[in-house]
Amino acid sequence: MNRYPWWKHLIIAVALLVGLIYTLPNFFGEAPAVQLSSGKSTVKLNAESLVKVEAALKQANIAADFVEFDGNSIKARFADTDTQLKARDVLGRAFNPDPQDERYIVALNLVSRSPHWLRTLHANPMFLGLDLRGGVHFLMQVDMKGALTQKIESLTGDIRSLLRDKDIRHSGIRRDDQAITVRFHDDAGRKAARNVLTDSLGDLQWTDGTDSDGSGTLTLVGQLKAQSERTIQENALKQNITTLHNRINELGVSEPIIQQQGLDRVVVQLPGVQDTAKAKDIIGRTATLEVRMVDDSTEAHAALAGGTVPFGTEKFADSQGVPIIVKRQVVLTGDNLTDAQPGFDENQEAAVHLTLDARGARIFRDVTRESIGKRMAIILFEKGKGEVVTAPVIRSEISGGRVQISGSMQGDEAADTALLLRAGSLAAPMEIIEERTVGPSLGAANIEQGFKSLMYGFAAIAVFMIAYYLLFGVFSTLALALNLLLLVAVLSMLQATLTLPGIAAIALTLGMAIDANVLINERVREELRNGAAPQSAIQAGYEHAWATILDSNVTTMIVGVALLMFGSGPVKGFAVVHCLGILTSMFSAVLFSRGLVNLWYGRQKKLKSVSIGQVWKAAAKPGSLSTDVDTVDQ
Repeated sequence: MNRYPWWKHLIIAVALLVGLIYTLPNFFGEAPAVQLSSGKSTVKLNAESLVKVEAALKQANIAADFVEFDGNSIKARFADTDTQLKARDVLGRAFNPDPQDERYIVALNLVSRSPHWLRTLHANPMFLGLDLRGGVHFLMQVDMKGALTQKIESLTGDIRSLLRDKDIRHSGIRRDDQAITVRFHDDAGRKAARNVLTDSLGDLQWTDGTDSDGSGTLTLVGQLKAQSERTIQENALKQNITTLHNRINELGVSEPIIQQQGLDRVVVQLPGVQDTAKAKDIIGRTATLEVRMVDDSTEAHAALAGGTVPFGTEKFADSQGVPIIVKRQVVLTGDNLTDAQPGFDENQEAAVHLTLDARGARIFRDVTRESIGKRMAIILFEKGKGEVVTAPVIRSEISGGRVQISGSMQGDEAADTALLLRAGSLAAPMEIIEERTVGPSLGAANIEQGFKSLMYGFAAIAVFMIAYYLLFGVFSTLALALNLLLLVAVLSMLQATLTLPGIAAIALTLGMAIDANVLINERVREELRNGAAPQSAIQAGYEHAWATILDSNVTTMIVGVALLMFGSGPVKGFAVVHCLGILTSMFSAVLFSRGLVNLWYGRQKKLKSVSIGQVWKAAAKPGSLSTDVDTVDQ
């Protein structure tokens, strides 16, 4: 009657094994390490960088526990901090031979002490949030009005160029806050302009009017459409977040949190970073973009071979270190670039599509018409150092403000180049409206207090359950332990960031999870009071309690999902742990606890009693032979 089929035992065994493996890394602690990451947007790490790190350490006779490349950075773990400091100096000299040009960031870090066999199974510990590890917290406000103003100013130049190209006469264009007003001498000119501008500039909604100065001059007023405003603001926020990600990589932070909060705010949390001034310097750093012509003269080729750089030119290197001689005269700057997206050219090869403003389009048209067959370099300046992103050959005159960069590049290279061109600087101004620093000692104290609260709470629940339900209380306690094990394992597999609200959610999950076992145990007692045989009471107790457990957990899950959807920051972190805890508690409280009961009692054919504490019966009716109390706790 109370026997599980083999596949249910297999599910329980697999869950227990997975829970143990993926929870273990959280108990090994952290070891000192050195992290190598890109110091410039144009510099990328690869497998060759990993080999170079290993060679540099070996040459310096420095033994590392392991060296691994995670796709974005290279981490080398060491036994102690003295070795860590020596390794940092060695790698700094190997990767940044010129102290004035930091192409790579060599930073001290902490990584898990997990053994290699756990890492091969991708068993990694949870990340610790700002309140548990210490670090800095910034709340940044994005100037959305500034983003719209930049767009309006760009469109004003586009309107002027369009009307000039179409030979449509007007008496002036001005920007009135978030609107553009074009003045005309007659209605025919206004109608012709409206047709051209409506077809070419779909972001603007045009209305006829007269000048507000009382002169009666005919005007055409353009305002951004509501959908266009939302798109501009969303793109500005996304680009700012992308730019912040690129800049924060320089700090060597293993798991920074950069996320949107509300419509116009960004939360930046940097666990493990204590130098607030350095963090603010990196976040506020600007990158500029310049377009210059490549010098392919005989003197330039001689300079590439080791000669003197010709007057009026400069020498830069591309991402591969290949030198290029470019002219000092700047053709365009990043201020003229409005967008850059990866795509494909007419031959279905990877390309980057650039969009220029009106002034940039006009300059680009003139330069490309006069420079067919020559090379044009796009240079990104960061920290005062310039690096060539790409240097394509001009094939024909390019007009209309739409520029295509193509050649021997792969799809990922096109996406990276577009990102560099698009995210070199912030799309809209930002200011720090809240700044908070959490010390490492406070983080350690929070971890200790949170851990103690969980252990004391678990111990109190275990003592009560065992004292009140005896052996069934032991089963319930073991199920509760599995629930905690599975919850930590799932959070570790998801590489979640644990914060104080997350610890609170785990503690709440313990209290909610034991409630299901209380319901089951009481239903079993009720069946025994009604005179059912022990085996029948166990089966009926689990079956009848299941509906109540499901209903209560579903309603609680609805609240958790609501918090997850509409909450932000700590509230969302609490909701994630809360929802996962509900799922793991249903598995452990019902499937696992009954599996233990079945193993203990299921094979006893003539079971006379179960150890579930006192089972009280109602007082017997007059004339009956029933006793007042029936004890079946032996």
